[in-house]
Amino acid sequence: MSPEYAMHGLYLIKSDVFSFGVLVLEIVSGRKNTSFYNSESLNLLRNASELWRDGRSLELMEPTIIYPSSTSILLRFINIGLLCVQESPIDRPTMPDVISMISNELAPLPTPNQPAFSISRNMMDTNSTVDSAENCSKNSVTISAMVAR
Repeated sequence: MSPEYAMHGLYLIKSDVFSFGVLVLEIVSGRKNTSFYNSESLNLLRNASELWRDGRSLELMEPTIIYPSSTSILLRFINIGLLCVQESPIDRPTMPDVISMISNELAPLPTPNQPAFSISRNMMDTNSTVDSAENCSKNSVTISAMVAR
């Protein structure tokens, strides 16, 4: 889910681009963004960005899909994925641009900016009152009953 939609409820044309970028990075890495836990990174997007910035993108790739002939293509997909998950929607490409980047393998790609980061569950304060009963909603209006026909 794009950060602008998650935080402000704004659905933009480039919200789908963000989701596509997350999906590309999940496929290339073999990991889910929501279940990525690393002592140094909060999530897959941050880890991918750090590895890209340090020139170690091959460490992100799922080992079972790395073939000598596919390495440059997979690095290109990581670059495209990072372009799609940039923090600002203005910096993200449109889906037609993404399709062009994928289909034209020889065209140079721009360098991605910082991706949007989500807060990990580990980072939340466990002593917070967020989980207290007074802050939770109670649905006492509806009743679901299973009735056989």
